[in-house]
Amino acid sequence: MTRNSGGGWPRANVVDLAAPAVTQQWRRARPPFVLINMAMTADGKIATANRAVSSFGSRRDVAHLYELRATVDAVMCGARTAAAGEVHLDAGGPRYQRQRLKRGLAEFNLRVVVSGSGSLPATLPLFQKRFSPIIVLTTRRAGRRGLRRLAAAADEVVICGERHLDLAAALRWLTARWGVRRLLCEGGGELNAAMFKAGLVDELHLTICPLVFGGQEAPTIASGEGAKVLADATRLELQRCRRVGDELFCVFAVRPRKVSEAGDCPAPARRLSSRARKQ
Repeated sequence: MTRNSGGGWPRANVVDLAAPAVTQQWRRARPPFVLINMAMTADGKIATANRAVSSFGSRRDVAHLYELRATVDAVMCGARTAAAGEVHLDAGGPRYQRQRLKRGLAEFNLRVVVSGSGSLPATLPLFQKRFSPIIVLTTRRAGRRGLRRLAAAADEVVICGERHLDLAAALRWLTARWGVRRLLCEGGGELNAAMFKAGLVDELHLTICPLVFGGQEAPTIASGEGAKVLADATRLELQRCRRVGDELFCVFAVRPRKVSEAGDCPAPARRLSSRARKQ
């Protein structure tokens, strides 16, 4: 991701991707390489049922998160994740900022928040730190008042659908407008599920922690409606797995769907590039 010729980031505004005034060249852009990074308990939960506990990984898991952020142009999360305490989607400090610069990236990653309803409070800690641009992806459900509120807090607000957010279009816009080539998604479960369903995920980084939360209502790494039959499941290929203490750090590639399996399903995910494997 590069800055514009004037030395700053693109100017803030509200963009409706369906508006006639918006050039449609972005539609030809290739979606970025997408990584999802999540920590879960041994029984597959990413938080307790009451959502009171959502951070439980070790210091090594936190370091892994920042190491991944140092390889991408943008970090994305859902509205509930953004509202879960002191969330800033930051680079992680000078050490990781230097890693980014050595890779030819901007010193700080772009920050992207997904909120179909546009109900994000402008008072979130995320909006108080102005070290890098914040892009909000939303739909027309936000309404004029919601859009005005978001535009005052974020650097750009992108309307990506009427009632349901078109994530594929949103990611193409991020590539065309902001130069995003690699994007890290950090949940929550509803956003992850939508990304998997849309065939937009290339790689899953999963930390398995030595805990059991239980709870029928406790969220998992991919929630939402879920697959109804086996053919609709996202298939993964284990690339590597490493034990550190009592945690397992696993990396999965998303397998492309066969035509006979896909049917009316979205386009298949892209295979890992050699550059991505090295990083």
